[in-house]
Amino acid sequence: MSVSIRSGFESIPSYRAGKPAQLGPDGLSAKLSSNENPYDPLPSVLDALAAALPASVNRYPSIAAPELTAALAARLDVAPENIAFGAGSVEVASQLIHALAGAGDEVMYAWRSFEAYPILVQLAGATPVQVPLTADGAHDLPAMADAITERTKLIFVCNPNNPTGTTVSQADVEAFMQRVPGNVLVVLDEAYVHFNVDADSAVGLDFFKRYPNVAVLHTFSKAYGLAGLRVGYAVAQPEVADALRKAAVPFALSALAQAGGVASLAAEDELQERIDVLVAERERVTTALRAAGLPILESQANFVWIPAGAASDAITEVFAERGVSVRCFSGDGIRISIGARHENDAVIEVSPAAAALL
Repeated sequence: MSVSIRSGFESIPSYRAGKPAQLGPDGLSAKLSSNENPYDPLPSVLDALAAALPASVNRYPSIAAPELTAALAARLDVAPENIAFGAGSVEVASQLIHALAGAGDEVMYAWRSFEAYPILVQLAGATPVQVPLTADGAHDLPAMADAITERTKLIFVCNPNNPTGTTVSQADVEAFMQRVPGNVLVVLDEAYVHFNVDADSAVGLDFFKRYPNVAVLHTFSKAYGLAGLRVGYAVAQPEVADALRKAAVPFALSALAQAGGVASLAAEDELQERIDVLVAERERVTTALRAAGLPILESQANFVWIPAGAASDAITEVFAERGVSVRCFSGDGIRISIGARHENDAVIEVSPAAAALL
């Protein structure tokens, strides 16, 4: 007699991590499938991690993360009570869903958007509600407002959107919030906010400070380059933040993660120089791929999106043969992370062959 797995669990997809790259003909192996920062942490951050390591392995970390909480509260101009942490913003998203939604409740998000949303919603036993993106890969906020029901508990708005890189404007989110009932929490997921240079884009903290039913998600995984340490957080009203702490995995935020976060906040000027380079590389790649004939969307993240439809798998294989791993969403498109310059050069080099398959 075998152990009985929860009914319906077999239909929940597993999260797919980005595939490592195979070796190309010149020995190149460029993993551009996971939206990772191609740069090592800054020397000052590495020094802070080295100093924290000896005393951080055999003891539990502080569950309250007081130093990181204080640094973030000062940086964001919010109260410490507004901040709740998790092992990456994806874990904080899970906390939000478990704290606010259960069986019979609905959690809404655009689709296609962050791949973890439907997984997390189903794991919590809630009902996912997917609202299609517009033809240009953006959130259809009026349609999302139309889809709100009495069962809606939570709405995720990914800005910039993963995987399309599109943004939602301040005006459109303002109009959307006017239609959202006060008992429905709107989560502005801003994992890629540091790469967003769109002056019209909605700013999550602005809405948080004006609407009590708004929370904001941030991460240290992308711009700060701490993906391996898993540091994410929410900015939310105190009662919501307190609920997230109850839903959190105890001690998920390691002492190393906390030290890395504090040191990264202290080095933001240096980090901004790297962000500027990545944004410039994004624009260079976008221009070159468009010139090659690929229909690249305008991205405000650290990746670009090719709406390749049925050709997605074949184009992915063309990149793989060159030693470049990209993220394929079969039947929809391809997301290519911005890497180091030589990796981006390889993407540009193979783009004419990729465009020929469309």
